[in-house]
Amino acid sequence: AWRFSHSRYDLKNIRITIPEGFNSAEIAELFSKEKKFTHFDAKEFVSLVAKYEGYLFPDTYLFLPNITADDVMDIMLSNYQKRIETLAGEIKAFGRPVKDVINMASIIEEEARTAETREIIAGILWKRFDQGMPLQVDSAFVFVNGKKRSSDLTLEDLKIDSPYNTYVNRGLPPTPISNPGLDAIRDTVHPIATKYYFYLSDDEGNMHYAVTHDEHVANKEKYLR
Repeated sequence: AWRFSHSRYDLKNIRITIPEGFNSAEIAELFSKEKKFTHFDAKEFVSLVAKYEGYLFPDTYLFLPNITADDVMDIMLSNYQKRIETLAGEIKAFGRPVKDVINMASIIEEEARTAETREIIAGILWKRFDQGMPLQVDSAFVFVNGKKRSSDLTLEDLKIDSPYNTYVNRGLPPTPISNPGLDAIRDTVHPIATKYYFYLSDDEGNMHYAVTHDEHVANKEKYLR
């Protein structure tokens, strides 16, 4: 009775790390695999956070085993608000709406793995965005048909009628496609200007850039098997 009245349940915190770039479904699955979270409901979590995709800050957390989906959402959103303040000045100087920055950062997080490649790709995608060209990013298809890898996509996939299909729709997707970390957000607002309009990653993770579509096709034939 004393422990209950003083909120002392003798429960130990459980450490869980949310990787950068995980979307809400992947976060829910991560919690579900950790069997010690007895009160966490994955379906409830995905439903609750649907409108907050992109703002569930990826980090290492300590949660009590009886934490609920609603509590996890609140803590992750609160953490985002605290952490994004460290980039407030850089985002403001960049001059684009925060929602667009986070949306683009969610793509950049999935499309590249190093600071340099993220900044170069940010430059390419912002240029395509400003010129009214489709972004044509494969990573958005996880919200279209669940496919995350470019190698899994077919020509028919690229024709799917979905607001997340960035091959048939111009501009950013309706929502972020993942929850980016600070590095990806920072690199998104520090794009490197280049002559390129296209890029691809080969089987070893190396980036190859092209100015024209013909050059891009040649890179595909050369570097993708």
